[in-house]
Amino acid sequence: MKTILITGFEPFGGEAINPSWEAIKSLQGYQVADAKIETCLLPCVFDVALQHLYAAIDSFQPELVISVGQAGGRTGISIERVAINVNDARIPDNAGKQPIDTSVISGGPAAHFSSLPIKTIAGALRKAGIPASVSQTAGTFVCNHVMYGLLHYLAQNTPSTRGGFIHIPYLPEQAANFSDMPSMTLELMTTALRLAIETAWENKSDISVTGGATH
Repeated sequence: MKTILITGFEPFGGEAINPSWEAIKSLQGYQVADAKIETCLLPCVFDVALQHLYAAIDSFQPELVISVGQAGGRTGISIERVAINVNDARIPDNAGKQPIDTSVISGGPAAHFSSLPIKTIAGALRKAGIPASVSQTAGTFVCNHVMYGLLHYLAQNTPSTRGGFIHIPYLPEQAANFSDMPSMTLELMTTALRLAIETAWENKSDISVTGGATH
């Protein structure tokens, strides 16, 4: 049976929970058509996260890899378009490292683009009544680091494997710690990610509709 690898992160930044892992861990072993989902928890640590990711790719030999991360403050599911070759950490990672203006991969290209059908996924989620959009930035913290490292590794080692990154909002219990912060229930996040995975597996090419932003 073919394999789909889905990764999430451990909590970071003082949080006790990370929705990216909570939302995917129940998908372990879930079957999508002729493929089975394998899940992997990544540390929120520069470089070490990539070591864990690459080990999982080498172990499972997936045909599709989707990494998921937390984006507190966003209102819906964000399907990332591009990762840049820059680490610029606003806060330290979980090992206390805070790289500023360094490369994810020394000598790598300036950016890597997702090979997921990003607009098709966003459209499928909205059709299902789930807020979703194409995002033009994965930030410059460990999420972007992992997205760039993932796409670079696939391009160098298994170019037929497709990959990308999806950001999800806070859980309600996280948002409750702020005065005015959007959130999404765990059940809806898991439903959204399952639909995103199924859509990515079924669609190797994307639709041509607007997904851009004015700023």
